[in-house]
Amino acid sequence: MTDREGQTSVDRPAFTVEPWCVREPELRLDRLAQSESVFALSNGHLGMRGNLDEGEPHGMPGTYLNSFYEQRPLPHAEVAYGYPESGQTVINVTNGKVIRLLVDDEPLDVRYGRVHHHERVLDMREGTLTRHVEWTSPADQRIKVTSVRMVSLTQRAVAAICYEVEPVNQSMRVVAQSELVANEALPDGNKDPRASAILDHPLISEEHVANGTKVLLLHRTRQSGLRMSAGMSHHIEGPESMAVETESSPDVGRLTVATRLEPGQRLRIIKYLAYGWSSQRSRPALHDQVVGALAGARQTGWEGLLAEQRQYLDDFWCGADVEVDGDAEIQQAVRFGLFHTLQAGARAERRMIPAKGLTGPGYDGHTFWDTETFVLPVLTYTAPDSAADALAWRHMTLPLACERAYQLGLSGAAFPWRTIRGHECSGYWPAGTAAFHINADIADAVVRYVDATEDVQFEREIGLEILVQTARLWRSLGHHDVGGVFRIDGVTGPDEYSAVVDNNVYTNLMARRNLLEAAETAMRHPDMCDRLGVDAEEAASWRDAAAAMVIPYDERLGVHPQSENFTNHARWDFAATKPDHYPLLLNFPYFDLYRKQVVKQADLALALHLCGEEFTDEQKARNFEYYEGLTVRDSSLSAQTQAVVAAEVGHLELAHDYLGETALMDLHDLNHNTRDGLHVASMAGAWSGLVAGFGGMRAGGGRLRFAPRLPGGISRLAFRMRYRGSRVRVEVTAESAAYELLDGPEIRLWHHGEEFDLGDEPVTLPIEQLPARPAPSQPVGREPSPRRIDPHSRD
Repeated sequence: MTDREGQTSVDRPAFTVEPWCVREPELRLDRLAQSESVFALSNGHLGMRGNLDEGEPHGMPGTYLNSFYEQRPLPHAEVAYGYPESGQTVINVTNGKVIRLLVDDEPLDVRYGRVHHHERVLDMREGTLTRHVEWTSPADQRIKVTSVRMVSLTQRAVAAICYEVEPVNQSMRVVAQSELVANEALPDGNKDPRASAILDHPLISEEHVANGTKVLLLHRTRQSGLRMSAGMSHHIEGPESMAVETESSPDVGRLTVATRLEPGQRLRIIKYLAYGWSSQRSRPALHDQVVGALAGARQTGWEGLLAEQRQYLDDFWCGADVEVDGDAEIQQAVRFGLFHTLQAGARAERRMIPAKGLTGPGYDGHTFWDTETFVLPVLTYTAPDSAADALAWRHMTLPLACERAYQLGLSGAAFPWRTIRGHECSGYWPAGTAAFHINADIADAVVRYVDATEDVQFEREIGLEILVQTARLWRSLGHHDVGGVFRIDGVTGPDEYSAVVDNNVYTNLMARRNLLEAAETAMRHPDMCDRLGVDAEEAASWRDAAAAMVIPYDERLGVHPQSENFTNHARWDFAATKPDHYPLLLNFPYFDLYRKQVVKQADLALALHLCGEEFTDEQKARNFEYYEGLTVRDSSLSAQTQAVVAAEVGHLELAHDYLGETALMDLHDLNHNTRDGLHVASMAGAWSGLVAGFGGMRAGGGRLRFAPRLPGGISRLAFRMRYRGSRVRVEVTAESAAYELLDGPEIRLWHHGEEFDLGDEPVTLPIEQLPARPAPSQPVGREPSPRRIDPHSRD
């Protein structure tokens, strides 16, 4: 088996393929960092990598609090006006996962003694990570250890661990040490710009307390001035002759339990953890917050926390589950992706959703346009409250975005390309500041959410101001030329291998939508417009700019150039590019990339998906084929878009191939950087590839439309989604699609353009097959791995 980079992958898969869990049947130290990301647990506020209970060995220790960061200098080779001067980096905060075990003075360490059995299971219905270990120490003492870990989706500050130790066949003395550890040593960084900066000892102790079975540590950051607190409390069950001690120091809190276990006896420790942070609250207030959260967790109890977790996830899956027959790997992967997408935003509560979620330090913990364009569409139709929270966070950072626009000499708001707290943290302006499309991406997410939920209060209090300020940006960034057309010059579109270009098609189409939606929304809320200073003349100028927006088209080739003159550039020499020279950004100068026809990630294809009404069916097919030959997918964001558009234009088997790439990005570690954290947007793409791709789902203007068709490798697809208070289930086979209203009001739907009302009775409609099209070609060596091996199966 080979991955998409042409490299031979290992013979044994890391995880078994099961519909509702991810199981690691044996411990692979060479894949430890990848497993830690895959097994990460989070609720959007608190995230814990799937490190071993004893803390060592590890690939990368990690416990994260959403938006808790440290500042660092952001050096530039040459200083220029408008460059950001400091960056923000996510911090590995106090680690509460550690439970060390000594068996007759021998520490449990999987690198020593003998590991008879080692299994870890991520259960996506229970929301837990379970570990089973059977180990013999170097002194020939054999034990069983079982741990179950959870990060609560119902009690935002809380995590918990149930840790059990049993002797196998002889009496033994055991000592368990449950710890809180701050300022852990981290692995050395690397030169990959997608990785993170390593900050040494970023936390300064302000308080440490040990009392009974409780321990609390409180720290602040050196530069950003943020304060955090972590606490642990325990319930211990075991033989009567147990000795229990607690202690604390500035960076370590420890509870020690010592006892002797006979065969048939068990030591059981339930560890409750609580975390909080603030940029404003005092040390006593944070102390009390964590103490209170621990009290709430103990009152609920371990079994109660498990029951709450299961109920929360049951409710989620009732409105979000996707069923796939015919491709077991995709079935597992789409649920894995939905689970981690939910974890990234479930309890973020007006904080960001980072590109890696809270699963690792990749990209320094920053959020990008990934969230609004790839993650929020999934949450909008499955967990809309989380989508609203993410957009409310953007609204909270709007004053900083307005300051940034003013600094750049523009009106309105210029949202940052990458950030944690709303400040621009990109040190490379062609791929950062110049990528203004992020402003339209955020506006589009606002419009999508309001359309899906009819949340008028959100539109008035949050959405309108975002739309107004982003419309003002476009009106000041672009200009009417002597011919009267409206141009947006000197910007970078989604494709980061073509920077600082004129009239990027995706950017201009999204800006046009932004301008029109701002004008329409302003009409619905005239009283709010008065507060924002929007008058009829300004709204009319937005409509004028939208109507005159230039959308480049190459008459010679019959395709839309990605940006003006793009199709006049020399094509990249793909045949001469070695397989190990991908990704290109790590092996070639940007200067060379910028002046060639080579595409890092879907750009024009993304316009075909998100602005599909702007293209004819024939234009979609021609554009898709042309850009397939140029797109190298050096970004994990690309495959999902190519899957959706390939399905729409009739290349169903190719769409299946791209779906496999986006869905298995982290489970198969296709980009060899899962160690730094999961690709949340790529995992969300598994849902998009199935629902928007093979389900043909499009929504907007109060219309929920479907155009389903399946590839040969998938015999049945069923999915659930929420729209305007209704919960709908769609089941697709090769011949027909069945629509069912699970709850909510009657809803009007469209099936391949045919309008119908869905009420109490399910509706089944036939599917006509598209005529076969010749398969498009990709750059040499960049073809997606086929999901079906049959050479006659492609299109």
